[in-house]
Amino acid sequence: MLDAYADRWALITGASSGIGAEFARRLASRGMHLILTARRKSMLESLAEELHTRHGTKTEIIVGDLSDPAEPQRLFEAIQAKGIAIELLVNNAGFGWVGTITETDPTRMQEMMRLNNQALVDLSYRFLPAMLERGHGGIINVSSVAAFQPVVYMPVYAASKAFVLHFSEAMWAESRDRGVTVTALCPGTTQTDFFDVANVPGWLKKHRSSTVEQVVRAAIKALERRRQVVVPGWQNRMMAFLVRIARRKMVVLQSMKFFRPRKKDDSSAK
Repeated sequence: MLDAYADRWALITGASSGIGAEFARRLASRGMHLILTARRKSMLESLAEELHTRHGTKTEIIVGDLSDPAEPQRLFEAIQAKGIAIELLVNNAGFGWVGTITETDPTRMQEMMRLNNQALVDLSYRFLPAMLERGHGGIINVSSVAAFQPVVYMPVYAASKAFVLHFSEAMWAESRDRGVTVTALCPGTTQTDFFDVANVPGWLKKHRSSTVEQVVRAAIKALERRRQVVVPGWQNRMMAFLVRIARRKMVVLQSMKFFRPRKKDDSSAK
């Protein structure tokens, strides 16, 4: 599947923190050179310095906002200009939002769909053909356990991750006999800054929360085993299974209890 880790190049989007940064650390420890992209330049530079100090691998930084429709093409062309062949693409960039219908900004939801879906599709179709031609390579698309069900108060996020899951599975089937694996990573609650950006209720941040190390370790193992989907954690896997056999009405109504937005005057959210 992967020709090798050492001296090959990986592209990681949303690499400045959380799961993306952990992918960078884990892959650099295996000898991969990295292209890191995100909006926050200072955090990327700090991570690149850390990786060089610890592992001596090459790191290229390309600052950009993938919610801009023109950015995936610009990123692709910048990498092509460097003469770098991408062996592994990690589509990690994305964000979520929890809120009622009346307090949700439609423009922000469009931005979410461009980042969570449009950019991921664009980059996949730009880099995958070269992998297929070489007969080796891989893509990890970061979805979510929310992809397995509709979620009240975060319908756009859950739907965007369902798109990522279905897209990845279809790409996996088409690519698997040509030496390339596409894996959908579907983590549950994870210890990242996602919760601060998404306005998720504070108690959920601590509820069965995985570490980024656990999530990334599971993702790489699944890629190496050529699996199309990985759901880290047995509790998350159980939930993903149960929502598929439960009545859809019950599933979506139950989600209201877990994702009800924080009230501004709620002292428990401080």
